[in-house]
Amino acid sequence: MTKSFTNLLGIIITIVAGIYFYLNYCSSCGATVNDVPAAVVAAAPDPTSYPFAFSNGAFAFKVNENYNFNLSSSDILKPLSPKVGRGIQGLRVFLAENPDKSFNITGYYTNGENNNTAFPNLGLARANAVKNHLVSQGISSTQINTMGKQMDLMVPDGNVYRGPIVYAIEGENDTQKEDLNALYDQIKTDPLILYFEKSKSSIELSPEQRQQFANISKYLDKDANASCTITGYTDNTSSRTTNLVLGQRRAEFAKAYLVKNGISEARLKTSSKGPDDPVASNGTEEGRSKNRRTVVTLN
Repeated sequence: MTKSFTNLLGIIITIVAGIYFYLNYCSSCGATVNDVPAAVVAAAPDPTSYPFAFSNGAFAFKVNENYNFNLSSSDILKPLSPKVGRGIQGLRVFLAENPDKSFNITGYYTNGENNNTAFPNLGLARANAVKNHLVSQGISSTQINTMGKQMDLMVPDGNVYRGPIVYAIEGENDTQKEDLNALYDQIKTDPLILYFEKSKSSIELSPEQRQQFANISKYLDKDANASCTITGYTDNTSSRTTNLVLGQRRAEFAKAYLVKNGISEARLKTSSKGPDDPVASNGTEEGRSKNRRTVVTLN
């Protein structure tokens, strides 16, 4: 075997060995490594928070605190920030010095919340809760207007909505007196009537009844001398004495419900007429059901 042949054989063996090792141990050498993109996790939105803020001319107040509420609740969470308390005192002085001004409170709510109040929506119930607190701090309810607005962009902080209330100060409405008179006539013509079924121990309002309740609440706020009468009625299946007592119990039960939903107990009067003044025949169960009622109206 010549030397040149030996060299050629060595070269061939080297090439074959290189191909073998490349195919078996380095098939990915020099290949581009494609990075697998990490899954994108959307950042949770920050909780919304509305300030306790209002202004009118040279008068202005703003702090990044406010009235807070749990989800599906109109109960103000305590304690209230001292900063909000200072703003309330300034507002009280301003409104006392400017009786022609009104303070508007708009409560927010979301579509996903449950409304367990007597008001048409949870936002209005929250606004009324704030109104009642302001009244307890010396601000006249005659200068306060309450409203509710759906705000589905709100984001809770855990189980709490931070300040779902906004405010505005405006001048007195030129038609306010006429509007109040019209509201009185509407309530007297179409009072709130609560029916009591024998198998139920709670009050459940229809949308129409919720609006009637809101109208009564609004009128009592605007007329400091107004009061509300709650009269209980029964069917005639028991003695008159028994029915008078039962009618009074129903009136007191309705009163407690109204107080729970923010109407001052001092503005409510109860009475019973028992089986008197039936609105339907007591000869049928349907008629007796209509007679078992409580009527809520203005005096």
